Amino acid sequence: MTTVSRGLPDRPHLDVPKREARELLDLWRNGDRDALDRIRRCHPKFADADDARVATGPFRLSDAQYVIAREYGLAHWTELKQRIAADSVAKELMAAIRADDCAAAVRLVQAHPEVLHIPLWSGNWGPPMSHAANIGRLEIIQAMAALGARDFQHALDRAVLQGQIECARWLLANGARMEPGIVMGACETLDANGIRFAAETNVPFTDAHGDRLAPLAMVLETYGRHPEEKHEILDIFVQRGYQLPDTPMMAFHRGDLARLEEHLRRNPRLLEHRFTIGEIYPAECGCGRSGPGLHWTPIDGATLLHLAVDFREQEMFDCAPPSTATVTADTRPCSMPSFAEWGIARR
Repeated sequence: MTTVSRGLPDRPHLDVPKREARELLDLWRNGDRDALDRIRRCHPKFADADDARVATGPFRLSDAQYVIAREYGLAHWTELKQRIAADSVAKELMAAIRADDCAAAVRLVQAHPEVLHIPLWSGNWGPPMSHAANIGRLEIIQAMAALGARDFQHALDRAVLQGQIECARWLLANGARMEPGIVMGACETLDANGIRFAAETNVPFTDAHGDRLAPLAMVLETYGRHPEEKHEILDIFVQRGYQLPDTPMMAFHRGDLARLEEHLRRNPRLLEHRFTIGEIYPAECGCGRSGPGLHWTPIDGATLLHLAVDFREQEMFDCAPPSTATVTADTRPCSMPSFAEWGIARR
């Protein structure tokens, strides 16, 4: 299955997405399976439709343009056109925000008010106020609000996701709300500041649909690799009443080497064990609902050493004799040295 997600090129031109929309329409007419899946993922009209329903349509050029805009991370075709037309100004404004040059950012928006409400870089990072929230530019957030920015809620989402708590507090005091699901972003990025702030505000630890296991599953399955923050986040989940399984892999996820040693004493061959995806990402924690995690390297069948490499558990390497802790560039589990070569005992 093809996943289509893209950013605008350095010098975007509307002719390119126009061509892509026509090509998508042609693929739909030919019943292309990947095209049907792209339409289902990006067009709300077909969100719950099977292939036969998507293939039946109706699906017009305007629908194809909408899908292409969504694949670029923008809300709709009109927003895509606006973003391309304002490309040079958007880049100047991004540079001003990154440099924390509030005066320059204000001048640009006053001269080009159309950029105040369109994403500067991507739909995720959002319009100027949200863009500033991502990198903790509170003065610019306040200035964009004074100029008429409306994206308070998106800016709060991004501030929590990035752990920009001073910005989050200001946005919360100025109309944004800690809504169910907001914790998911900080779970994805493994940002302990964002998770602590969510706990402080007593927002439900759920996704937008009320699933309380979804945030826990995201912490375990995310592509993020910040072990110390992950350990702290899992401790916060326990403090909020989550029951985590007492398994070697959960001790690994939590960075609890003392508990992992207890498992090793019970089962000395644990060092040679090749863990399945189901053991690494336990179903009882909500894992496995959307596929085998968000990691990049194949880890099904990995040993503890292989997993220590992938999850960047440096403390485990600190226990290893230098001659045996080296991992080759080939990241296939079978090619890595066995964790049993050096053991895990803390010294």
